[in-house]
Amino acid sequence: MSRPLIAIVGRPNVGKSMLFNKLIGQRLSIVEDTPGVTRDRLYAPCEWRGRSFDLVDTGGIEPSTDSEILLFMREQAQIAIDAADVIVLVTDIRTGVTAADEDVAAMLQRSRKPVVLAVNKADATGPTDPALYEFYSLGLGDPIAVSAVHGHGTGDLLDACMAHFPPEEEDEEEDDVIRVAVIGKPNVGKSSLINRILGEKRVIVSDVAGTTRDAVDTPFENESGRYIFIDTAGIRRKSKVEERVEKFSVMRAQLAIERADVCLILIDARDGVTEQDTKIAGLAHEAGKASIIVVNKWDLVEKETGTLEKMRRDVQRDLGFMSYAPILFISAMTGQRTEKLFALINHVNEQTSMRIPTGQLNNVLADAQMRVQPPTDKGRRLKIYYMTQTGIRPPCFVIFCNSKELFHFSYQRYLENQIRSVFGLEGTPVNLVIRQKGDRE
Repeated sequence: MSRPLIAIVGRPNVGKSMLFNKLIGQRLSIVEDTPGVTRDRLYAPCEWRGRSFDLVDTGGIEPSTDSEILLFMREQAQIAIDAADVIVLVTDIRTGVTAADEDVAAMLQRSRKPVVLAVNKADATGPTDPALYEFYSLGLGDPIAVSAVHGHGTGDLLDACMAHFPPEEEDEEEDDVIRVAVIGKPNVGKSSLINRILGEKRVIVSDVAGTTRDAVDTPFENESGRYIFIDTAGIRRKSKVEERVEKFSVMRAQLAIERADVCLILIDARDGVTEQDTKIAGLAHEAGKASIIVVNKWDLVEKETGTLEKMRRDVQRDLGFMSYAPILFISAMTGQRTEKLFALINHVNEQTSMRIPTGQLNNVLADAQMRVQPPTDKGRRLKIYYMTQTGIRPPCFVIFCNSKELFHFSYQRYLENQIRSVFGLEGTPVNLVIRQKGDRE
């Protein structure tokens, strides 16, 4: 049984994201005074009184609007409402009950889900603010005064939510869940790919670059395994990142890479590998993440004999530092080859988690030195004593030798290639750490 889910909803700019951040204890959702900053659903785990559950932050609901983005936001909020066990309606004590609050409350009553009414921005301590009683008019029961800034009333709010939770069962183990970050420049098809995989409009898709701002976590399970897909905001050139919100989005995408097990690096087949693609791929490479290069929009490319192989060679040349990463050509729009992603994700995740016994490593090392002698310099020859693996994600190998200075980069690359030729390690970077005799570390 999945964990209980609380959806935080309300009209724009009542403090939903700030309350979400306060409840989970970290700044995960972007908070700005500008209405409409949160657009997609944003999930995070939470715990209260020993019970684990999930929270979902939603974009502000505008009951009547002609804006395409605001309509998308309302659609996303409705999906969260449908999936939730409990709904928290956030209002603002400073503005009192508005017509929009009444419309949202009526919408929630039609859902027939348990609703807890939170009256936010009640920052003062002491006697109850008389303005709180106005919110009884919404017909949602007792309003709970909370302060997302200071945390007042959040315990009472969670207690009220937990009263509606289903009976507790043993939580499922999450060790086998693979976290997959979908990264790339704006408008390359990241959200479209996730929607294709999930079979629903899970994240907002628009031709307007920059529609996705938060890194959105989406659990998914099929016959191939259990996954959490993280849809990230498109990473733009720094010179074009002008708004504060855009800057937060870039930081969020980088954090998504850090907490992912596997990165899907999306490239637009029509553009080929651009300078920005190279920089984005470099973020995943430097973070040591298992990666798959996904060439999207392949259906829009005019093809002739050898087109795919030529594009593969071009990608391998332009992303030469990621020669270990497999390349898959897909179309998120038509679904072409998207079903092959899961086998690749599982494969590279296994490869980056591989542990190789020291004995086998040193057999490969001895064989490699017989094939190609270690380098010499001014009569001194590099002596390699042994090698051992010290970590995974990515695999890290420590090589002990007589002199770091003699261990040329070219010979390190040669040994890495020998390890890969025997053990595979496809899709994952490899860290080689050189230690010389006498090192204390």
